[in-house]
Amino acid sequence: MQPSAVPDLAHTHARPVHWLATATAMAAVVAAAGLLQPGAATATTEAGPKTAPAAAPAAAPAPDAAGADYPLQCGGGPSKVARQAQGDLDGDGNPETVAVVHCEAGSGTPPSGIYVLTRGEKGAARVVATLVEPAQQKNVADLTVRDGAVTATLLGYSSPDVPSCCPDEQEKVKWRWRGGAFVRSGQDDARAL
Repeated sequence: MQPSAVPDLAHTHARPVHWLATATAMAAVVAAAGLLQPGAATATTEAGPKTAPAAAPAAAPAPDAAGADYPLQCGGGPSKVARQAQGDLDGDGNPETVAVVHCEAGSGTPPSGIYVLTRGEKGAARVVATLVEPAQQKNVADLTVRDGAVTATLLGYSSPDVPSCCPDEQEKVKWRWRGGAFVRSGQDDARAL
């Protein structure tokens, strides 16, 4: 081993007391920084007393599907809400209701319509979109609203000879609000069951 050309400097060797002093100083700096926080930033255009900021309005509850008037031709009979799901479909922070509705029938399987409801000016539910018309002769096996999309499984018939009790076609479809309208995506052709 070759000796160093620079003389040994005793003050360059750290001792435990040096580490303790450094740790104490760092703790004091961190504590002081935590105590000396700036006040909340406020901007006003006029002088005067400060008031508490107004709370954001709470989102209204989803419309009640049972209280809406649906564009169904039930021949004077009542309609029935078979399924419903809620969620914010248009990103405005207020939930909409999607309802599967059909005419009540004593027997058989009447075709369903899928309707999107929102709250009207006085809070009453009103239909703002029809996703499936009853004239399309579809039944709805399931309905969900998730991540701004409506998803449903539609059941249908391959021919008029298929009994209405037993649909033989199934189609998964999804609707999203885009450009001011609900845009449908899904299978192009119905799948036989």
